[in-house]
Amino acid sequence: MTSILIIGGAGMIGAKLARRLAADGNLDGKAVTSLTLADIAAPPLVAAPFRVDARPVDLAADGAAAALVASRPDVIFHLAAVLSAESETDLDKGYRVNIDGTRALFDAIRHIGDGYRPRVVFSSSIAVYGAPFPPSIGDEFFETPLTSYGTAKAIGELFLADYSRRGFLDGVGIRLPTICVRPGKPNKAASSFFSGIIREPLAGQEAVLPVAETVRHWHASPKAAVGFLMHAGAMDTASLGDRRNLNMPGVSETVGGQIAALSKVAGDSVAARIRREPDPFIQKIVSGWAENFDAHRALSLGFTADRDFEEIIRIHIADELGGTWVK
Repeated sequence: MTSILIIGGAGMIGAKLARRLAADGNLDGKAVTSLTLADIAAPPLVAAPFRVDARPVDLAADGAAAALVASRPDVIFHLAAVLSAESETDLDKGYRVNIDGTRALFDAIRHIGDGYRPRVVFSSSIAVYGAPFPPSIGDEFFETPLTSYGTAKAIGELFLADYSRRGFLDGVGIRLPTICVRPGKPNKAASSFFSGIIREPLAGQEAVLPVAETVRHWHASPKAAVGFLMHAGAMDTASLGDRRNLNMPGVSETVGGQIAALSKVAGDSVAARIRREPDPFIQKIVSGWAENFDAHRALSLGFTADRDFEEIIRIHIADELGGTWVK
């Protein structure tokens, strides 16, 4: 029997994770008994064979984290964050949510004591790494983030490892690739265009490409990301030891390769809806991002990802567009 808390439950990945748990009714064969969704605005409820609650919560506010964990959830997914571009333009807000909120959550768990040691899955990012990069980045590559968002995520990873080492929680940190194709409207992440140049053309709309087609990046579909979270929430962590943070597997592809995959899946007329418009601010942020990863450790622990970028596009069409697109 498992009770679950999703912090960041109103976000795209949090909402998809909630729907997956509701559909499955269990996590690794253990029946889910309750699900609490928390975010700065109350997340929408999902229909499920178990109790679902939704709460508006500012995680960094005094007492908020303690109230969330007072019921002692067995598994906590910490997905809440101020994303990359907004963290870069508003340092105080980014650090307050991404660092202070994370520390508040971990301390709230610690202060319960009495043998309470939940599984905590921390959504980290490949932004913890900074250039110059080797051809392929492994888990052993040092963390030198070049953005405030990446810095906050690296700090969160260190908190997770130390609180796990001390026995306060049982943590798994997953460094997510850029999630693509994200449904809905563009968000405030600097990486938003990676999804936009696929999502908008498939919807019959023009998309703006702010970087060169030679830019290469590391991607995973929303479906793969939910799979990462589910596996991290249930896996045997004994094999992790004190190295609690993992690079997730993904697909390394150039922007040009993305566009070629879009043409192959949906046709040249769809890909022609992309307009090139360089943006120096976005270009500067993206230039410090990693391009390719060696995720053999995660793969050996049972994490799985998409085969190629064509599959990522087909997942978006199937899951978000009802199997068709605007030709």
